[in-house]
Amino acid sequence: MADGTKANWNFGSDNVAPIAPEILAAMAAANHGNVGSYGADPWTQRLTQRLRDVFETDLVAFPVATGTAANALALSVLVPPYGSVLCAEDAHINTDECGAPEFYTGGAKLVGLPAPDGRLSAEQVAGPVEHARALGVHYVQPGAISITQSTEWGAVYSVEEIAMLGAAGQAHRLALHMDGARFANALVHLGCSPAEMTWKAGVKVLSFGATKNGAMAAEAVIFFDPHLARGFEQRRKRGAHLWSKMRFMSAQLVAYLDDDLWLRNARRANAVASRLAEGLSAIPGVRMLHPVQANELFVVMPESMVAALLAQGFYFYRWSSRVEGDATVIRLVTSYATDPAAAEALVAAATRLGNQ
Repeated sequence: MADGTKANWNFGSDNVAPIAPEILAAMAAANHGNVGSYGADPWTQRLTQRLRDVFETDLVAFPVATGTAANALALSVLVPPYGSVLCAEDAHINTDECGAPEFYTGGAKLVGLPAPDGRLSAEQVAGPVEHARALGVHYVQPGAISITQSTEWGAVYSVEEIAMLGAAGQAHRLALHMDGARFANALVHLGCSPAEMTWKAGVKVLSFGATKNGAMAAEAVIFFDPHLARGFEQRRKRGAHLWSKMRFMSAQLVAYLDDDLWLRNARRANAVASRLAEGLSAIPGVRMLHPVQANELFVVMPESMVAALLAQGFYFYRWSSRVEGDATVIRLVTSYATDPAAAEALVAAATRLGNQ
């Protein structure tokens, strides 16, 4: 886009943001000399220890390049081909991963359950499990629960809600998996520790996301129960996610964790989202579809306002699955790199349109 100011008016996704300078510098620093390949390098070894420190427990971790790979490969060791995964019907694994979880599990079924803001409840688990077990060999047997933190609708599970799902999973012999593509954004909203939001609440496997929060391409599959990781290394290799030059992926994640960069980035993104929510909610005819808890906003506004904002150079998505009368739901996403001035410009433009 020729206009440098308008180039910053992109609220389409946190994926549009540049690589965090600290992470880019770490990759450059790793680009010296010959070191072991396929993870036999100092950065990958350091990463595991850093994650153990951050999560305050023993664990095993496997870097991969994408969130889809993290989710699909994680589920592949939790659920057999004849099994199923219980998730929210709008979960990323169910709507945006092109069948990758089904492919890598060898055919396991995703069972989407209704969740208006993307959050499953522990009470929703018992019914599908009892139904499947009553039908026995004729029906896919649940093997895991997968939740997204924060959810696809920007909602954040409380620690108590996660713990209840963890207890339900344990009662029904289901592993609890967390898709943490926006893990840091949820964590800073809750103000708890990483341990409290994961293994202490019953999470067995975490897809730990960094790409949406400043990395170039880096996620980690973390097993809090090392026994569950059996066979994962082979599945990662077969799935083409064992990087030969692993040091560059691990260097990203080490830099992400060092000096709390991941938390600082998430706080910035969340703060801009909160400012947007405050400003837009004050405009007549505009409201939030759900409370804003992380860095995603789903905003209900007149279609005429939507069209005018897009025409002025702001970029965002119409969320066509949720339309009410002549109003439209749009999604706005902020990142660590979102200029607060861009948020102010959007609020000001929407305010002018609302007052016409």
